[in-house]
Amino acid sequence: MVPASRVRLADMEGVMLGTPAAQAVARLAEQRGAARVFILAGTTLNRNTDEIRRIEAALGERHAATHDGMRAHSPRGDVLAAAKVARDCDADLVVTVGGGSVTDAGKAIPLCLKHNIAAHDDFDAYRNRVNGDGSGFHPTFEGPDVRVIAVPTTLSGGEFNALAGVTDEVTKLKQGYEHRRMAPAAVVLDPAITVHTPEWVWLSTGVRAVDHCCETLGSLRSNAFCDGMAESGLRLLASGLARSKVEPDNLEARLNCQVGAWQSMIPVVGGVALGASHAIGHVLGGTCDVPHGYTSCVMAPFVQAWNAPANAGRQRRISAALGDADRPAAELLDALIRGLGMPRSLREVGIGEEQLPLIAANTLQDYWSRTNPRPIDGVPEVMEILRSALG
Repeated sequence: MVPASRVRLADMEGVMLGTPAAQAVARLAEQRGAARVFILAGTTLNRNTDEIRRIEAALGERHAATHDGMRAHSPRGDVLAAAKVARDCDADLVVTVGGGSVTDAGKAIPLCLKHNIAAHDDFDAYRNRVNGDGSGFHPTFEGPDVRVIAVPTTLSGGEFNALAGVTDEVTKLKQGYEHRRMAPAAVVLDPAITVHTPEWVWLSTGVRAVDHCCETLGSLRSNAFCDGMAESGLRLLASGLARSKVEPDNLEARLNCQVGAWQSMIPVVGGVALGASHAIGHVLGGTCDVPHGYTSCVMAPFVQAWNAPANAGRQRRISAALGDADRPAAELLDALIRGLGMPRSLREVGIGEEQLPLIAANTLQDYWSRTNPRPIDGVPEVMEILRSALG
C-alpha cells in the first residue's frame, strides 16, 4: 500500500532565469498591462547602486514610485509605511528587488491594499496561528488583486512562496500571512544583480535554502517528488555556495545557487511540513533579531543531530547529497557551514542562556515545532535542542 500525498502548486506564472533584471521587469510589466508600478527595493541597493535606476528607466512611464527602508524580518510598521506609498500611487503592480525581508513585505503589501490594513492591529485578523492543542489555524480571506514580481538578491527563497512573514513589534513574534495569490506572479533570477549582496548575507541565506532541503529530506511527511527537488537543490547549493565564496563574480555558480534555492522551496510550497530548525529560526529572528540566514547556520546541524534517533534512514539521503552517505548529516552540515565561514553557535549570534526559556516558549507558537520528525511536546524538548546549540 503506497501512502497517499498531495503536492500543492503556487499561483505563479513563470520564472525568468539569467535575463537582466531591468529588461525582465519591463517585459513582464508590459505583458501584464501594468500602468502604475510600485518598486519596493533594498535600501543599500537603491541608494548605493544604479540597479534600481535601471529598472525605473526600463519601466519608463509605467514607474509610479520607489520605496526602501524595510528592516530585517519585515516589521508591521515598515510594511504599513510601504503599503501607504503603494496605496497613494494607486499601484497596479508591485515589484520587489532585494532580500527576504523586502520579498516578504512585498507579498504583504497587496494584502494591505485589498483589506485596507492601515494600522498595527489590523493585521491580526489575517495571520496564521497555533491553537492550544497544537493544530494550525489559517484564516480564510479574499486574495489580493494586485500581483507581485520578485527580483531576489539573496537565497532565502521566499519569492516562491505564498506565505509572507511579518514581525509584530509588540509581541516580538514573526507571524505568517498566506493566500495563493500572495505568491509572486513571476520571479526574475538575475545572478548579476546579486553581486551587490554582502558575502555573509549571500552565503548565510544560501544555508537557509540548504536547511529547506535538509528538513524536507528529513521529514517523515515528504514524498518522492519533493525529496527529488530537495536533493537536487541541496547538491546545487552545496557546490554553488562553495564556488561563489571563492569566485564571487562567477555568475554560473550564483545562478546555480538561485536554482537550488528555488528547488528547495518547491516542497515547502507543496505542503511538506518542516521542523524545529525553521520553527526555532523564526523565533530567533522575530524575537531576538538574529539575521534570517544565520538562524539556519546555527540550528540546522543541531536539529538534525537531535532528530537522528527518529529519522536516521531519511538523513542518509542528506549525507549522500553532501558527498558521503556514511557520515552523519549533522557532521557534514557542520563542515559545510564552517567552510563558508558562518557562525555555528547561539552565542556567536548574540544569544545568551538567559534567553533560552523565552525562545523555547515562543517556538511552541510556531506550527512547524509540532511537525518535527522527533516529537516536540513542550518546552523541555526545545530547551534540549537550544542548550546543544548554545556553544
